[in-house]
Amino acid sequence: MKRFKLLLALVIGSIAATSAIADGHGKKNILLICVDDLRPELRSFGVDYIQSPNIDRLAASGRAFHNHYVNAPTCGASRYTMLTGRYGSYGNSALFARAEQIKNEQDVPPSMPEWFRKNGYKTVSVGKVSHHPGGWGGEDWYDQNILEMPGAWDRQLMPTGRWKHPRGAMHSLVHGEIKPIGSFSKHKMEALQAAEGEDTDYHDGLIADEGLEQLEDLAGSDKPFFLAIGLIKPHLPFGAPRRYMDPYEDVDLPPIAHPEKPSWKSTWHASGEFFNQYFHHGQDPNEDSAYADKVRRHYAACVSYVDHHVGEILSKLKETGRDKDTIVVLWGDHGWHLGEHAIWGKHCLFEEALRSPLIISVPGMNDPGVKTNAVVETLDLFPTLCELTGLEQPDFVHGASLAPQIKSPNAKGHTAMAYIGNARTLRTDRYRLTLHKDGYVELYDHDSSDKETRNIARQNPRKVEELTQALRKKNEM
Repeated sequence: MKRFKLLLALVIGSIAATSAIADGHGKKNILLICVDDLRPELRSFGVDYIQSPNIDRLAASGRAFHNHYVNAPTCGASRYTMLTGRYGSYGNSALFARAEQIKNEQDVPPSMPEWFRKNGYKTVSVGKVSHHPGGWGGEDWYDQNILEMPGAWDRQLMPTGRWKHPRGAMHSLVHGEIKPIGSFSKHKMEALQAAEGEDTDYHDGLIADEGLEQLEDLAGSDKPFFLAIGLIKPHLPFGAPRRYMDPYEDVDLPPIAHPEKPSWKSTWHASGEFFNQYFHHGQDPNEDSAYADKVRRHYAACVSYVDHHVGEILSKLKETGRDKDTIVVLWGDHGWHLGEHAIWGKHCLFEEALRSPLIISVPGMNDPGVKTNAVVETLDLFPTLCELTGLEQPDFVHGASLAPQIKSPNAKGHTAMAYIGNARTLRTDRYRLTLHKDGYVELYDHDSSDKETRNIARQNPRKVEELTQALRKKNEM
């Protein structure tokens, strides 16, 4: 009997210990992986020629949001909404403007990592999580007295290696090459590259290595952690080690969807970042289909390079045993046009610039691997992670928790708003309405085969009025 009681006590103790690990001492950890300029061009999102086995593995263990939309098609403003849960201004300096408000003692709601930090989490960022890799400002983005997100991180790390500083690492090629400062007509770098070498010969290899070290350190602590790792590729220039390019050399690419420039007023632009800041040696992908394919192959190689590092991070998490009590989020900060609407870049309000991958994997979740088609937006992440970890729900955020979609992939979504300097757009499960500051309206029907190649606003005045009112109401938040 004594032996039985002892055995029972050991079993109960073991279950209790396992439960404590699974619950993260009452709080699950957060691992947030941010990827720059990532289209939903992944096998798990329906694109067969892309090799993305690690991101696909994450999607198979979690919930892939196939209709996730960012709130701004540029890095800084999109990351502002992700990190604050609030709509904000357009532009890459949005978080620095917020930091200035904090400095001037204005009433500014806490950011998501700050909220978790105040609730007992160890918060660490590695790489490009806010707009500036490392989260500092000043010359070369390396002045540690100028914080992009005051109060957010216990540690904010940016390995620079041969690239010297965060600005150099942001726009980098092999062996420490960086984009020079100056007139873009005189100071450019190659747009495309696939050099022989190791992963750390391009910069994301360093970010991944530092992320692995931080993950191992945090996993050994009793304190719950919020670790954000920001990978820079596939941001321009499209450079990755040669072995990631090899599988795409002879692959058949699908045709570019609707490659024509819109003939109506829209948020189309001339792809200035792509053409003016990088060498193309007289080749124009809008005129040269062979060069267009070359650009697309190099972009794909960058995706596979990033995917490799995502795999390393997920493997390390499992190795530590903390996969059992860690919520994993993979988020793309916006989409990127690869020739659709004759655009090579973002910075517009078309579908390709605003739709990006979002995957949330929660230990023990229902129906893992089943996608959801619910329309959701980036600023939903903040309240979602609070609900999933049992933290107090912030009342100052503009988003809605995605816990219903995580519980059931068939749960309905909502509308998604996005903006640039002179226009705003609203995406529903069927329509996209874009309202320009001068009153001009675009309306597209995604249930039609035309999708965003035909503006139907004139033919549908009632729908325009209905969606305009919905957009204005959302804009008042």
